[in-house]
Amino acid sequence: MQTVAQVLIGLVAALHAYFLVLEMFLWQRPPGRALSGFDADTARLTAPLAANQGLYNGFLAAGLVWGLVIGSLATQVFFLACVIVAGVFGAATANRRILVAQAAPGALALGAALLAA
Repeated sequence: MQTVAQVLIGLVAALHAYFLVLEMFLWQRPPGRALSGFDADTARLTAPLAANQGLYNGFLAAGLVWGLVIGSLATQVFFLACVIVAGVFGAATANRRILVAQAAPGALALGAALLAA
């Protein structure tokens, strides 16, 4: 179960690294615009906000990787909880898809990590 938990945490970290790239570097290009559904003008106007959001996703990815590298369950639990809270908040305030794309993978990884402990 430990291996499953580590793989799931790694996948959540990779997902957040992908969000970083989409939000910081591809927001005004087709992949970012497909994610947001924004037209070119709205994407241009919201790019600084998306970049800030992408940076936060990068911190979540880095924290999860750090937790895996040092083998700290407490660090993994903390950052997975942050992922879940961010996903729930995003779903409540921006788009319900965030619950499935962010919170659910974080919850699965958290459950696996706690079961493996």
